[in-house]
Amino acid sequence: MLQTISDWFWWDRLWLPNNFTWADLTDEEGYVSARPSQLYVTVPYAFLLVIIRHVFERYIATPIAGAMGIRNKVRVKAQPHPLLEKFFDSSCKHPSQPEVYGLAKKCNLTTVQVERWFRRRRNQDRPSLLKKFQESCWRFTFYLSALIGGVAVLYDKPWSYEIWQVWAGYPKQTVLTSQYWYYVVELSFYWSCAVSVASDVRRKDFKIQLVHHFSTIFLLNFSWCVNYIRVGTLTLLVHDVSDFLLEAAKMCNYARWKRSCDAVFLVFAIVFTITRLIIFPFWIIYATVVYPLYLCSPFFLYYFFNMIMFTLQLLHIYWSYLIFKMVKKVFSGNMSGDERSDKEEDDLSEENEEPFMKNGSGAGKRRIVNGQHDH
Repeated sequence: MLQTISDWFWWDRLWLPNNFTWADLTDEEGYVSARPSQLYVTVPYAFLLVIIRHVFERYIATPIAGAMGIRNKVRVKAQPHPLLEKFFDSSCKHPSQPEVYGLAKKCNLTTVQVERWFRRRRNQDRPSLLKKFQESCWRFTFYLSALIGGVAVLYDKPWSYEIWQVWAGYPKQTVLTSQYWYYVVELSFYWSCAVSVASDVRRKDFKIQLVHHFSTIFLLNFSWCVNYIRVGTLTLLVHDVSDFLLEAAKMCNYARWKRSCDAVFLVFAIVFTITRLIIFPFWIIYATVVYPLYLCSPFFLYYFFNMIMFTLQLLHIYWSYLIFKMVKKVFSGNMSGDERSDKEEDDLSEENEEPFMKNGSGAGKRRIVNGQHDH
């Protein structure tokens, strides 16, 4: 049964044009084709990268954070309260004023105390500034290393050659070892991102990030299997060029280096616009959409592969919208962090705080701290 499914899935007519079979891609003298089994190694390598990341964040990123003045903020934890915890988990993390009033009555607390408990409980689930910095430091290091490696691998290669030229009778070219390892490292990294997604900083575009990760994983695997090596490597390079700049801007932001953050972010926005909104659609996608039509009639692979490419481009457009909003804030002087991040809420200082379980004469009044009501 499995063999039948495999034969159907890899049916020549799905992935190759007419009069062309998988046998035409078999290894010959002076030519080695790409095979799916060559990428199996990326799965164990992904878990190895997770371990390397843990060591890096603890022994390299943490000292760097300390040198940049980043410290873990001491958070006051919400005191255990079964009724409030049950409401927090099952109903709502941001209760309305009527709900706060009702909970205060049930728990024999003031509305101020209930609001403070929910604020602290929400902050407990938010990642610390140090964790955000560690994550950005790791990604900055990887993306910069991948960019350097990608340029070294691709700068002297014939970028225009692709599998559709084999269909037209061009001489076959072997898959180089350097290209293979470039694929392996990048694919292992994106697999590791999928493995660690549950423990990573959860941002507002979490679902969009998942779509991006799995689209990239699929695109890399698929482009390798069907010998779209040039498209795959160029797509990786185009992404890495801007990604390390974004992580650098985040690191500066977490360190409160405002001028450096603004400068790096503006450079990132320019590079992102050039690579993701100009080079990727008008050079790379153009090559996958237009060039094959000169050599053969459209077939399933043509439509399917380009659908994935356009999915990535739609994500680029969505992120461009967020980036342009941030750029507007930079020029207006209102830059306040990552547009996708969930900001930590301020808490009352200990000296101004009412005892949590005390219900004294001033319990029903709202305190005023620094001229603002405690909400």
